[in-house]
Amino acid sequence: MTLVNNAVYVDGRRTSDPASLNETYECLRERHGMAWIGMYRPTVEDIRSIAAEFSLHPLAVEDAVTAHQRAKLERYGTTLFTVLRPARYIDETEEVEFGELHIFTGEDFVVTIRHAETPDLTKVRHRLEDNPQLLRLGPEAILYAILDQVVDEYAPVVAGLENDIDEIEDQLFKGDPAVSRRIYELSREVIEFQRATHPLLDMLSRLEEGFDKYNVDVELRRNLRDVQDHAIWVVERADSFRVLLQNALTVHATLVGQQQNDEMRSLTEAGLAQNEEVKRISAWAAILFAPTLVGTVYGMNFDHMPELHWVAGYPLALGLMLVTSCALFTVFKRRGWL
Repeated sequence: MTLVNNAVYVDGRRTSDPASLNETYECLRERHGMAWIGMYRPTVEDIRSIAAEFSLHPLAVEDAVTAHQRAKLERYGTTLFTVLRPARYIDETEEVEFGELHIFTGEDFVVTIRHAETPDLTKVRHRLEDNPQLLRLGPEAILYAILDQVVDEYAPVVAGLENDIDEIEDQLFKGDPAVSRRIYELSREVIEFQRATHPLLDMLSRLEEGFDKYNVDVELRRNLRDVQDHAIWVVERADSFRVLLQNALTVHATLVGQQQNDEMRSLTEAGLAQNEEVKRISAWAAILFAPTLVGTVYGMNFDHMPELHWVAGYPLALGLMLVTSCALFTVFKRRGWL
């Protein structure tokens, strides 16, 4: 449904609920009040109808039709065109969902165009309707109230992101391999959150600069400064989140590097220990090989082996085995193989 909530106000009170845009235009001309037209993903024809009725600037109309705009505030004559990026934290998926809200504010009208579920402008409308004195101040009161609602809805997002960062810190020191991906995804959300909130400070400052020029009511000035204070807090928190995530990524890289170093050290130590064992085995094999070789040669029992008939042949063979083994043992011992 394109037309979500539509009303004409006179002296701060709701006097008519037109069923269509044409009825709204006629009622506004007759009663000389203020129209607040709330729309949800309107068609191009609806936007062009509003543009023709309220003489909206073509560039602002083009932005409203195209959507996917950055947060900004632009003035076209007596009309303000405001783009806000509301956000909400989804607990089930632990993700931040961003929306888009366009606001046209003129001398006797406010047109709100939502491209997402948030913010809930019904709350804003009811709050203003319960305070006719504030609503009597005109379209500026509606704009400031919407700004206040959008900034207030950033608070649960801040809390959700803060909780996610706390969980990441726990994952870091538990060695969870999935933490790097989560840091990356959360960093993207924080950057998008910064893009939504950072322009608010400039927008609110520009509105404050026009207080005297457009003779803004004192009460509205107080409301805007309160919104500005909350916006500064949100922006500062978003900036701190980005720094924390960058530090977390650095710590994760350090821990991964340290883990790899520990693994390499363990492998190196295991390799060294293995080399020592190989040395010992090789040394004993060499020591045992010498007498085995001598025994094997003289165990052939060939007829033409003169040593077999020597009286001292047997003791000589045993002595040769012993000397060779002792010599090899001494050499390997000095080299640290045994």
